[in-house]
Amino acid sequence: MEKNKPALSFTCKIVLICNISALIPVWLICWLTHLSWPLLLITTLLTSLLASYLSFRLSRTLVQGIHSLETGLLNFKDGELATLLAYNGNDELGRLCQLYNQTAKQLRQEKQWLYQRELMLDKVLQSSPQAVILKNDKGFIVYSNYSARDLFNAKTALEGSQFAHLLENAHPQLNNALTRGSDGLFTLDTEDQESQAWHLSTGKLLLNNQYHYLYVFKQLTRELSRQEVEVWKKVIRIISHELNNSLGPMSSMLHSGQLLSEKVDEPRLSRVFATISERIKHLNDFVQGYGKFAKLPTPQPSAINWQVLLTQLQNQWCFMLDISNDVHTLADPTQVEQLLINLIKNAHESGSASEHISVTVTQNIKGTHISVNDQGKGMSEQVMANALIPFYSTKVAGSGLGLALCREIVEAHHGQISLHNRKHGGLSVHVILPHGPNKQSQKSRN
Repeated sequence: MEKNKPALSFTCKIVLICNISALIPVWLICWLTHLSWPLLLITTLLTSLLASYLSFRLSRTLVQGIHSLETGLLNFKDGELATLLAYNGNDELGRLCQLYNQTAKQLRQEKQWLYQRELMLDKVLQSSPQAVILKNDKGFIVYSNYSARDLFNAKTALEGSQFAHLLENAHPQLNNALTRGSDGLFTLDTEDQESQAWHLSTGKLLLNNQYHYLYVFKQLTRELSRQEVEVWKKVIRIISHELNNSLGPMSSMLHSGQLLSEKVDEPRLSRVFATISERIKHLNDFVQGYGKFAKLPTPQPSAINWQVLLTQLQNQWCFMLDISNDVHTLADPTQVEQLLINLIKNAHESGSASEHISVTVTQNIKGTHISVNDQGKGMSEQVMANALIPFYSTKVAGSGLGLALCREIVEAHHGQISLHNRKHGGLSVHVILPHGPNKQSQKSRN
């Protein structure tokens, strides 16, 4: 290949053209006047020097303007848009510099606007509960959010790592869903939480002339549970309404019947009315119990004094206590107390000895962990799968609302509740109450 020959600069070309333009008439005049060679050389030299000086002075402003434009365009190429040209003459070059400055200002504003949009988009994605991962066609992860790190149990950012290496340490069910490579539902079974339902969405897009692959993981467990509970609440409200409509007139008629029976000497009537009164009272308590579940108030979070709360519970129930010293929880104290009462009561009704019932309270980055353990009969898989559903109970006189109310309280605090059979017999109920709003925002910022 031929090497590129060095080109003359713009100034040299102007000087050369001016010299040629000036010397041609001089040589023509000298030839017509038959000047001697010494005089011809002197005339040529003086003409060349004068032409060079004048051409250099006249072209200097133009050359400086062109160099400034070149520097500005190089800055454009490097993404630097803050430099403006100072030349503002009222000529073609000045108008060209003004157009350059206007273009630079407009591009700088657009770049600032795009940067703000990127910051907003990143903030939205980082705070989103949906896990988002973007990888390029080389298999490297170029973007991930905090939810993705939690899903894959990563302690550091995923950007820059190989997607294949991430799958090696992922949950087998998560690995299978990603290997399948199509949209759909999958479940995750973990040791300290109930089975979770997830939905995977995939997409392929072109960025910077390179194909990228997008993975979006959305947890459906909470949404499905919320819809399920809402259906149960609606059923309960309808049943409660109908029962209340019947119990009111029944109580009034019962009172009238008791007054009339006082005039009749019949001992059996008093037993009949006493039975009816007892059943009406039982139905009233039944309706009120279900109403508590159907109309659970919005939690009013405040700092929980665990030592005081658990000491009060120990005065009512016998259980072993293990609590860390650095547990700080923002939650509704009344609802948390009701949650613990139901769980401890169930533990005592499981057939476990009192000395084998324990309550453990710890805290980590995910929030406050509460475990209520017993050594009773435990639960079969079928019972465990339905234990948190309203109305489901294996007890003869059970209402089926104890664990359902616990689940409603926990989910009202945006937490999680799960049931696990212990290896050496008995049941363990595990509850996670997340950090309060202040700590959650600090975690997002970190």
